[in-house]
Amino acid sequence: MQLTLERVTKKVGAQTWLYEQSIAPKSGAVTVLLGATQAGKTSLMRLMAGLDTPSTGKVLVDGKDVTGMPVRERNVAMVYQQFINYPSLTVADNIASPLRLRGEANIDARVKALADKLHIGMFLDRLPAELSGGQQQRVALARALAKNAPLMLLDEPLVNLDYKLREGLREELTQLFATGDSTVIYATTEPGEALLLGGYTAVMDEGELLQYGPTAEVFHAPQSLRVARAFSDPPMNLLAGTATAGRVQLAGGPSLALAVPESVSGAVTVGLRASALNVDAGEGDIALPGKVELAEISGSDTFVHVETAVGELVAQLTGVHRFELGTPITLYFSASQAYVFDAGEKLALAPAWRKGS
Repeated sequence: MQLTLERVTKKVGAQTWLYEQSIAPKSGAVTVLLGATQAGKTSLMRLMAGLDTPSTGKVLVDGKDVTGMPVRERNVAMVYQQFINYPSLTVADNIASPLRLRGEANIDARVKALADKLHIGMFLDRLPAELSGGQQQRVALARALAKNAPLMLLDEPLVNLDYKLREGLREELTQLFATGDSTVIYATTEPGEALLLGGYTAVMDEGELLQYGPTAEVFHAPQSLRVARAFSDPPMNLLAGTATAGRVQLAGGPSLALAVPESVSGAVTVGLRASALNVDAGEGDIALPGKVELAEISGSDTFVHVETAVGELVAQLTGVHRFELGTPITLYFSASQAYVFDAGEKLALAPAWRKGS
């Protein structure tokens, strides 16, 4: 199916929850709605599902106007943050419920196949209350998959799970989505989750749709500073600078040879992702001396906060490293990894990257 939202808005009283926006998620693919809490992700998904009606604009399915058509009349599967299962039904009956509504054959075999895919086959005779939170969410996901709806909406479905469960389910969902035919809309606050799921990403902020496109393109070429902020974890390092012909002078720091368009001059913002900063110098790298303010170990990476002449920077280093607070350190980066945003916070220069890389 092809879902299209044309110039939709959503107002509640005097408040605008969604500013005018249009989006046509890629049919049969995963589209991630990425943004902070209250960015408008859930409001947009409710319009897609038919749970709410837009204040203005249209919702189309395969070219047919379904604006105002209630969710019960649409073929949509939904999974929420909370574990919504039928408490009086066993796991098997929960998963089978949409299959029975359609009067399908071989229900037991379908239920077992889905349960095995989501590693809950051993719990089919149990009630949801007898399962852990992660297992209950797997039941909800299995029931949504059993519905085999052409549109599947997942509103931060893993946010209430612990770290290990989230990691495992993310990988499983990526594989399940890749083999399915549904158009999947997946809301998250985590840039890393958007990158893992791939497909397409729509970046949202305060009710606005800022950018939509293939996930790699949006990540590597954010059209504005707001998109770059939303699609960076840890946040992109932002440095004040001044652009002149072929160079950008960092405030309080070195001058960078950057091919900024001639139309861009004066005050600019230079962005450096944390992963672009290193403690080992490469050929032609720029050096930024400083001192360690904080060092955090997260999984297999170390995040080092360093106070420098151009401001506090965060470097993401692969591996587990130990740094004494207050000790001198020098960060290095290649000018080719720098983003430049003009005075209007629009992208003026992005690092080169290859599609499909």
